Amino acid sequence: MLDNALQYTPSGGQIDVTAVSDGREVTFTVADTGIGIPESDLERIFERFYRVDAARSREAGGTGLGLAIARHIVDAHKGRIWVESAVGQGSRFHFSVACAR
Repeated sequence: MLDNALQYTPSGGQIDVTAVSDGREVTFTVADTGIGIPESDLERIFERFYRVDAARSREAGGTGLGLAIARHIVDAHKGRIWVESAVGQGSRFHFSVACAR
């Protein structure tokens, strides 16, 4: 998620990484002021090999596996992962996992 933020945020943009705990789970967020993701692509963004803009991803060296791998890791820890995004406004990728007890 951080690598994608770096790749798709233009020079001069901003990337923030935060973690918040409510005592039961920790939610991590990677927020950027990058190019954003069209609403029609949000449902599929965590699928293997899915790329919003295949030509642009190839330029950047993307395979379309990073977010799918992230989803599988979070799933393996019984967490959840999701994204909020709008074209031209950036993206906010979140994942939550249970706090250790």
